Parts: sequence; structure tokens; C-alpha cells
Amino acid sequence: LQMAMKVEGMPRHASTHAAGVVISGEPLTHYVPLQAGSEQAALTQYSMEHLEAIGLLKMDFLGLRTLSILERALNWVKLQHGITVDFRFIPDNDPATYAMLTRGETTGIFQLESSGVRRVLRDLKPTEFEDIVSVVALYRPGPMEFIPKYIQGKHGAIMVEYPHPDLEPILADTYGIIVYQEQIMQIASSMAGFSLGEADLLRRAVSKKKREVLDEQRAHFVEGSLKQRYTTEEANLVYDMIVRFADYGFPRAHAAAYGVLAFQT
Repeated sequence: LQMAMKVEGMPRHASTHAAGVVISGEPLTHYVPLQAGSEQAALTQYSMEHLEAIGLLKMDFLGLRTLSILERALNWVKLQHGITVDFRFIPDNDPATYAMLTRGETTGIFQLESSGVRRVLRDLKPTEFEDIVSVVALYRPGPMEFIPKYIQGKHGAIMVEYPHPDLEPILADTYGIIVYQEQIMQIASSMAGFSLGEADLLRRAVSKKKREVLDEQRAHFVEGSLKQRYTTEEANLVYDMIVRFADYGFPRAHAAAYGVLAFQT
């Protein structure tokens, strides 16, 4: 027992994040102790949250089999038909592709092959790239409850409502629903006069569900909105909507990149 108490709470092992790469402008040893890892890769001795605190950048570079499949398919097209396909010159409004998505024929299509997503695609009847991006972002636990409202909004079956008329330019693409983290930043910037840096702090608090920061930011949001001539009630109503969104935020940049791959596949 005496021996066990000496080792209790000490790190059990050093784990390696397979895809995590730490990037620095100076030699890493100026900022952080290193240790030898497997396969000649040096590892930082600090964990990721502490690396961020001292100002280092950690990027995750994830491998994706879809990219290899696409590359192979393009090579086969070139071999068999002598045509070099360049996705940069293929328009994103190809009717045949949207007809296929509308039929739910998405076996093997990146992000869109589960039976649930197929059902959504058949109901939604996508006609533009924006629809694919939204499906990728909405089809997850939490935001899924808004899919019927999104579909009704697209087909004009309901009157689209906005928490405040001034937010229509930001939420028109998603029929009045906050779908993306970037929309939060735009709302904070246009309604409460936040700088983009301040808006990003709010976005992070929302995505990490930090309640104490969210409550702190509410006062800042309301105060900023009052300066922009909004009422306290309007500011609180919009902020409540942002906090509700805390349960299911998704980065639009991420969803768009997924949408591009899904469309190409």
C-alpha cells in the first residue's frame, strides 16, 4: 500500500496522437521538452491543452481513404478513356448528380451512405451544393431535430422565421436555423458589435459548452447589442438561441470541405 501511494496519480504511459503535428516558428526545444517516440518521431512532453496555452499550434492531419479512391478513379478514367478530369473545372450544379442524390443512390458516397441520410436526401431533394453542406452538418445527434424544419423551409411549406429580421442575411441559407459555428460569429459581430476575435472566443465557448464563459459572454453580448440600438429582450432572445445551439455546433468550413468530397465522390 505504501508503494502504491507513491505512484498513485503519476502518468501511466506517454500516448501518441497519431495525426497530431505540433508546429513552431522556432526550434521546439525553445518552448517544450521533447522525448523519443516510436518510428524516429520526437514527441512533446506536454499534452495538447498545455501546448496551446504556451502558444504552439497543433494541427491534426487525418488520413482519408476517400481521397485515395478518387485518385484511383481519376487514373482509371485517364487510362481507359484518355480524358484527364480536373474537379476544379466541373461545375457544382451538375443536374445528374443532384438527381442521383435525390433518389438516395449514395452507396459508397463519402458522408452520405447511411440509410438515415438517404432518407433525408429523398425528402430534401437537393438542388444545389449548399444543400449537401447543410445535410452533412445537420445529420448528427442534436441538430437532426431541425431537419424537418429545414426541408419544409426549402420547399416553401412553412413561413421561415428569424429571431430578429436583421439576422435574415446570415440565416437565409439555412432557413432561419443556426447550423454553423461561423453563423454565431456573424451574429455576434453584426448584432453586438463584437470584433471577429471576440466572436471567435464566443464560438469556442459555445463549441466547448463552457457554461461559465457562456454566462459571462451574455452580459458582453447584451451590452454590445444595446449600443447597437437593440433592446435587452431582443439581445437575450438571440443569445438564448445561440446557447441552445451549444449542444450541436458544427464548423461550416468543415461541412463545406466534406460537401466538396461528397459531391466529387
